[in-house]
Formats: sequence, structure tokens, C-alpha cells
Amino acid sequence: MADTTRTDTVGSENHAPRKASWRSVGPGIVVAATGVGAGDLVATLLAGSKFGYTLLWAAVIGCLVKISLAEAAGRWHLATGRTLFDGWHSLGSWTTVYFAGYVVVWGFVYGAAAMSSSALPLAALFPDVMDLKLWAVLCGLAGLVFVWFNRYAVFEKVMTVLVGVMFLVTVYLAIRVTPRLDAAFAGLAPVLPDGSLVYTLGLIGGVGGTITLAAYGYWVNAKGWTNTSWMKVMRLDNRVAYLTTGIFVVSMLIVGAELLHSSGVALAKGDKGLLDLSAVLEEHYGRATAKLFLVGFFATSFTSLIGVWHGVSLMFADFAAKFRPPLVPAGMNPARSLPFRVYLLWLTFPPISLLFLDQPFGLIVVYGVIGALFMPFLALTLLWLLNSSRTPAQWRNGPLSNAMLGAAGLLFVVLCVQQLWELVR
Repeated sequence: MADTTRTDTVGSENHAPRKASWRSVGPGIVVAATGVGAGDLVATLLAGSKFGYTLLWAAVIGCLVKISLAEAAGRWHLATGRTLFDGWHSLGSWTTVYFAGYVVVWGFVYGAAAMSSSALPLAALFPDVMDLKLWAVLCGLAGLVFVWFNRYAVFEKVMTVLVGVMFLVTVYLAIRVTPRLDAAFAGLAPVLPDGSLVYTLGLIGGVGGTITLAAYGYWVNAKGWTNTSWMKVMRLDNRVAYLTTGIFVVSMLIVGAELLHSSGVALAKGDKGLLDLSAVLEEHYGRATAKLFLVGFFATSFTSLIGVWHGVSLMFADFAAKFRPPLVPAGMNPARSLPFRVYLLWLTFPPISLLFLDQPFGLIVVYGVIGALFMPFLALTLLWLLNSSRTPAQWRNGPLSNAMLGAAGLLFVVLCVQQLWELVR
């Protein structure tokens, strides 16, 4: 299929709906896998370790929120024949200023974080082979080479295989720790124990919630879905992807509840907490299980790395095309364009310097501020775009979409305030 983010059809034209098939599933798996990183695993494990199954309902609501956001992004692309950045640009120059600052600073800091996260399980699997920082550099370069030389179809297949590894490992661990099904079902009732608000908001808003949700529409177009005939296919794709994510998240919460909560084990904050879990798994279930978990840990981290390397680079190429059209000529595959490759290099080489230096405090503050603002920006601008004349009438938001996007926007505003408060206090 065509590998492009530009559509040559008008979204408002009538197109015969295509049959939704399981074989068509792909972009949703990519966006869900990219959005769930090692940090999300730690957050879910910590919630399970502190509150058992009590916050299971929050994880389920979080998946429903992400389904709504990704569906809205995909619907915009298919219904209008325009990209999401094109929609943002139509709302005013302020969106362009924010996006430009976001992709530059966020990409610089995230690049180092993604490389480090992917390196941790490799260093644990192969101790004494090389320094952690060198593993991180190797992961970044591997991601660069893979995305640079492969088309979307290959990228999607590799992501799907890695998602399969993630899924099988986490479900195996959830079964291995012997979940208490009565307690799990009880956890579906909305309850807020003392001190759980931050964890609840994190479960609802954090798992799979990044700029990669905005990249979903670009991956939909890269798959060759370019008009409203693909709407049913896109919706099935999205739901299957986040159902998979939901099972993945619930499995990790079960591990946290059964293995950590019941035994009172505390994990370190950040990605290194997953290494603590590996040690706990080895103590309880043997070295083979611990090694298997590290393989799943690597699959989780590396899917986020190559997903961002591909998806956000597509968004940057679209951004560049709006201001310098000759950089991405009409009909050109954006993944072969100069802006795409420039941003790939930006994600890889400048962040390597952060691996060998203490990250500058000022940069981290800026990164935290613009990062906290992105999810409310995404939810509220989608709400604006999909209720305006920019979207053909039949594809505008209905009451349910407005309720979900409105709730997501409110949730992310609260999360944004909480994250900004943590940065300045």
C-alpha cells in the first residue's frame, strides 16, 4: 500500500465502506505499543504494589480515553484528507509555535531517555559485555538505521512482533503470580483510597498517553488508508490495539498487586524499578522467568524508541512541508524526505551527549512544562477541530465523542497542573 501522509482524495466525498478485517489491524498496534513505555510499566506496578487491585478501574478508563483520542485523530485524517498538523495550523499561529518548541526540546530529552530505557534490560541480560551508556548509544543507532532504511510495512511487522513478545511475557507473568479473580473484579468498582489520587490520574492519563497518539493519523495514512471508506477499518484497528494495551496494563497491575503489594516489596522510581522487579521475579520464580521478563522489558522500551523515531519524524516532515513545500514534494514518501531524516538524526545524535552528562536542570524544566501541556493541547484541539466546519458534517463529533474528549481534556489539564506543581515546588 502507499506509504504517504498526504491524501489525494477529499474526505467529504462519498466512498463505499471497506470491510473491517482483523488482517487489516496495524497502525493501532503501532501507536499503542509506542505509547506504552518502561515508565508506564513502573507507574502501573507501583499502583498495584501500593493499592493492590483497587485502582484497576482507572486502568480500564485510561484505555477508553486513549481509544477516543486515537479514534478522533484517525477520523480527522480520513474525513478531511488533511493531516493533524494541517488542522492545528488552521487554528492559528500559536499552535505552530507550540509544536515547533515541543518537537525540538522534547525530542532532545526523550531521545536520551528512550535509549537509556532500552539499554537497561540489555545490560542486565548481558552483564559485563559493555557499559550501560554504550548499550544506550547502540540502541539509538539501531533505531536510526532501522527506521532510515525500512518502509512502513516492514516497520509495522517488526512492531507487531515486539508487541506479541510484550503481550505474551506480561500475560504469562500475570498468570504465574496466580491472580485473585474476586479481588480483581472488585477492583472494577471506582474507589479512591487515601493517597491514591496521583496514581489514579497517572493510570488514566499516563499509560500510552504521549505525542504518539497524535501520530496515529499519520500511520493510518502510511498504511494506505486515505479516505472515509477506511473509517470502519480504522475504528476496528484502534479498538483491537487498545484492548491489547488494556490486557497488557491489567497484567502488570496484577503483578504489582500479587507479587509486590502482598509481600511489601518497594520498587525504585523510574525505569530502574523494572530491574528491581527482575530481581524479585528471580527470587520467587527462578532465573528463567527473570530473564524472560527482561526480554519483555526490552521489547516494551524498544517499541517506544523506534515508534517515536518513525512517527514523530513523520509529523516533523509534515510540519516542515507547510513552510517549505519543496522539502517534501507532492507525491513523495515523507519517510524519504530530508526533514524526516533530519529529525531522525536530531532524536539520535544530540541526545547522546545527555547520556554522558548530568541533564541540565533548566532543560528538564522546559521539557517538563511543554510535555505536560501536550496532552491537554491534543484533546482540546481535537475537540475544536471535530466540532467545526473544518470537518465534514457527517464525521463531526457526536455526544459520546464530545463527552470522552471533553473528559480527556479536563483530566489532562488536571494532570498538567499536577506535573507543573511538582516541577516548581
